[in-house]
Amino acid sequence: MNIRKLLSILLVLVSVSFYAQNESMKEKKEKIKVLKVAFFTTELDLTNAEAEKFWPLYNTYDDNQFELRHQKMRAFMKRMNDGSLDKLSEKEASNFLSQIEDTEEELFALRKKFTQNVKAVLPATKIIKLRKAEEDFNRKLLQQYRNKSVQK
Repeated sequence: MNIRKLLSILLVLVSVSFYAQNESMKEKKEKIKVLKVAFFTTELDLTNAEAEKFWPLYNTYDDNQFELRHQKMRAFMKRMNDGSLDKLSEKEASNFLSQIEDTEEELFALRKKFTQNVKAVLPATKIIKLRKAEEDFNRKLLQQYRNKSVQK
């Protein structure tokens, strides 16, 4: 059995137990991080030297991105789902839209800075593989979440 199949099976098993238990957000984040490290390590085929330099950069980027998304975007989503959108004046809506755009720009700037930093550590081909690995990982995680929701 090759390592990709093994990691996929591990990802499914851990995800099932992950959603089956009522855990804190911090514990869930840590489990996802462990799965992500295993998945990326396989997909990127990092050397020991690359991994030693890459992971601190990626973890800092990932933590900053998580905080931005969960602090600001959660507030935006709450506001969009609380029924108050229909009550916004044009000026309030314009301000709200500007806040959303500013946050998206912050996320883009964060990604751009990370990419610049990681260029000193990884070749461009592995940086592209990283982007694909991130998309693949998120897609698998979302699919498992959907499957878990359907099973309830």
